[in-house]
Amino acid sequence: MKHTTSHTATPLTIQHGTPSGNPPRYILRIATACTHALAMLLALVLPTGCINEEEYADTPSENLKALWQIMDEHYCFFDEKRETLGVEWDEVGRRYIPQASDRLSREQLFELCANMLGELRDGHVNLVSAFDYARNWSWKEDYPTNLSDTLIRRYLGTDYRIAATLNYRILPDNIGYVRCPSFSTAFGEGNLDEVMLYLAPCNGIIIDVRSNGGGMLTAAERLAARFTDTERLVGYMRHKTGKGHNDFSPFYEQRLTPPQRLRWQKPVAVLTNRGVYSAANEFVKYMRVCGAVIIGDATGGGGGLPFSSELPNGWAVRFSACPMYDTERNSVENGILPDISVSLNDNDIMKGEDTIIEAARGWINRQ
Repeated sequence: MKHTTSHTATPLTIQHGTPSGNPPRYILRIATACTHALAMLLALVLPTGCINEEEYADTPSENLKALWQIMDEHYCFFDEKRETLGVEWDEVGRRYIPQASDRLSREQLFELCANMLGELRDGHVNLVSAFDYARNWSWKEDYPTNLSDTLIRRYLGTDYRIAATLNYRILPDNIGYVRCPSFSTAFGEGNLDEVMLYLAPCNGIIIDVRSNGGGMLTAAERLAARFTDTERLVGYMRHKTGKGHNDFSPFYEQRLTPPQRLRWQKPVAVLTNRGVYSAANEFVKYMRVCGAVIIGDATGGGGGLPFSSELPNGWAVRFSACPMYDTERNSVENGILPDISVSLNDNDIMKGEDTIIEAARGWINRQ
């Protein structure tokens, strides 16, 4: 089974040389919060009406038990977390669940729940209440940023063009520079047509997704599809099929299909750092398959589509549920390494130069 995006291609390309006493009981339900791509996949492979239900009381101890069970039955990266962090989820439960006294305040309960989830060090695992938002950003905060907003403004200048969330201009050496800080807001095919047409005379394009924390997978797919003339296998996804930690579906193909619009076939460099996460991580995965060179630092990862559920007290919990893989079926949860590893250099910063952008310019100019 394969998942495809966009439409059948026609030969429109840009090439070299072309332009809560007994508390009430609550039923726990698991729900999805994902893109159309996952919805299509689940519609094809999941039987209808098979939503797991458990009853829990709205007490601190029951809420914590409910949270542990949701994760135990539906989280998808226990193997990866065991291998990289030594996390054993049963042991985590044995440590945390006895701490959930029913005398805990809501703030104390929230902190306890958040600490338990934090054992997984997963940016897609969050606990949300009306008063706080539990998160783990170690995937980027434990590393150099390798990005300077001041330097980005220097390269963009003041007369750059804006197409939805894309900021773009032509650099002095006839290289197109596109800054894409987020995929949280959609851009249309018309926006991409304008960017492609404006940059058509350039010798190559730099797409800067550094510190892009993700957003809509459809937006990442739409942009990447402009850089291939043929349908390409860009990776795989799976979903949970049972309560066991290793109960997964077969691998389902992710395919990228070029649109019937302007497409790019000259050199492309994609700039990355540890802030690249989730849908942006997928974008980097797609672009490597499309022939782009990845320059900068490793990405932050986030290779699992998130699902959501609700605790008896109304707090929402989000967690990784559908793992994503590259074309070799390697998990991308822990990030993607660059083809050319480059970090910002202090001496270059003093000169007003972005070492990573300059490395990309040099690579394009050598092609």
